[in-house]
Amino acid sequence: MRRLRAMLFPRDTLRILLLAAVLVGWGGTATAGVNRTEAGAFIVVHELLLPGSPESIYDAVTGDISGWWDHSFSDSPKAIYIEPKPGGGFYEIFDDEGNGALHATVIYADRGKLLRFEGPLGLSGSAVSLVCSFELEPWVQGDSTRVKLTVSAAGQIGAGWAEIVDQVWYHFLFEQLKPYVESGKHLKKTRGDGSSGDPKPE
Repeated sequence: MRRLRAMLFPRDTLRILLLAAVLVGWGGTATAGVNRTEAGAFIVVHELLLPGSPESIYDAVTGDISGWWDHSFSDSPKAIYIEPKPGGGFYEIFDDEGNGALHATVIYADRGKLLRFEGPLGLSGSAVSLVCSFELEPWVQGDSTRVKLTVSAAGQIGAGWAEIVDQVWYHFLFEQLKPYVESGKHLKKTRGDGSSGDPKPE
């Protein structure tokens, strides 16, 4: 009988069954479970023309971006900025104590040409990553820059997320960044090159 039990229930399996029996005996106070979600992916692309050189537009979308980025976890964040260098952070600082969120990490930075960062952005807490690429090139007709934004998302994708991300980036680019640049306000800030001009917490 003992030999038959050993064949049917190897030692490790028997221990697991005994542990399960003990847990049931405790009245089900220990809980566990698996919630399966579907993986997916999508790509969002936007293009627009902005007045100014590619270098000036690059500076507008890096460093202190509070002039055009208006989505945040905090109701009134102390600072929102992007460090335009490999490994630099896309930070939202909540308060003077340094509490905050890392929205993304810069993985490619070439001033006036390309800025790329990767992270969950506003989808923090979900198993999803967004790779956002700003491609900049001078426009032949006048002192303007062609901006192409590509957002590639993959991971735990919820229903309607692609449409929401598309709408949010349209808002950032056309309703926030465009009038911000056209007003010339971006020219008055310190260049966002990861140096002393970034509004980092003390």
